[in-house]
Amino acid sequence: MKISKSIRISRNQLLSNKIRTILSLIGIIIGVSAVIIMVAIGNGAQKEVLNKIESMGTNLIVVNAGQVQKTSGRQQIRGTVTTLTIEDADILASECPAVSKSTPVQTKKLLVKWGNLSSNTTITGTTSDYQTIRNFYIERGTFFSEEENKASVRYAVLGQTVVKNLFGKNDPIGETLRIGRVPFKVIGIMESKGTDLNGVDQDDQIFIPVQTALRRVFNLTYINTINLQVLSSNEMDFAIKQVSEVLRERHRLDRLNKSDDFTIQNQVELLETQKETTDTFTALIVSVASISLIVGGIGILAIMLIAIKERIKEIGLRMAVGASRKDILLQFIIEASILSVGGGVIGIFIGVFIAIMASIATEWTLSISIPSIIYSFLFSLAIGLFFGVYPARKASMLDPIESLRSE
Repeated sequence: MKISKSIRISRNQLLSNKIRTILSLIGIIIGVSAVIIMVAIGNGAQKEVLNKIESMGTNLIVVNAGQVQKTSGRQQIRGTVTTLTIEDADILASECPAVSKSTPVQTKKLLVKWGNLSSNTTITGTTSDYQTIRNFYIERGTFFSEEENKASVRYAVLGQTVVKNLFGKNDPIGETLRIGRVPFKVIGIMESKGTDLNGVDQDDQIFIPVQTALRRVFNLTYINTINLQVLSSNEMDFAIKQVSEVLRERHRLDRLNKSDDFTIQNQVELLETQKETTDTFTALIVSVASISLIVGGIGILAIMLIAIKERIKEIGLRMAVGASRKDILLQFIIEASILSVGGGVIGIFIGVFIAIMASIATEWTLSISIPSIIYSFLFSLAIGLFFGVYPARKASMLDPIESLRSE
């Protein structure tokens, strides 16, 4: 029997039982569309995380005072370490050939007041190189210069959240606010940065010169972080080695036979770690979504077995007039294939449509993957064939005489 004729017979047979056909398609449709949507969500999440890491700075190395550990998914410094200083930041920039820029950072949450309004916000003492190293730039006004930092001027640059909380629709530039009891003149507003990987609002902070911060606000002689920009990503490992050697020498750790009193975090390693995490997450949700494809395959199996029971006489008659067992086998395999292919195609359209609509209607970042569409379609076809072979073989093994006698 020609394949084209078998396809026509299968199509007519499926159309003659529309409700049954639709029910058998639903499982495949849901499975394929679920896989496409879940992969789009996973890829979107990965893209968003990687964008956030890249927005942290170009070729970034972060040196933290003390040993950093993760608690409840957030990085925290264990204990108070006072050995990291502004001088360390300057020395690292001058003595490490692979390091192009460095900036010291000291932060603390403090009460900030303007008029009758107040807000608890993060105060970040740093230098002008912070903008370049962390890709965090001024939107309006100016950032304080290195000369102004050395002069310990009382200038403040506000994040967008601080502007909203304290000033509302008022223009803060030129205004004076108080950090603790110290007055600061607002000279600029930072661009919006959003949340970081730990969910902390990066716009809820005020930048002031680090010398001013240490002497007049924090009353400290040490810092908790140094941000370094490496010349290129290829020199990242070399730069980390240099930074470690310089700091161990400056802190006399080798002489005292002590372990590091600092932690070096590499942006490249952070990228790889986050990518592995999101890949695992995507694989998990795709595995869950794929279960519905298997359920759809079981539905095809059940429908095909019912169809065989109803069409025993038809099978016996066709075999009696010359149809071979191979023809019967092919007939039912084609019917299963039509179900799986039809469900796969409809599932692709529904999955892509829902992913696009969800991306438009929400703030989610969704990224539709062409490989996920191809793989889900091929998987649906394989599922249909796998669950269609058994009933097809069962139909082909029927005895024509017994089939004709059946009621």
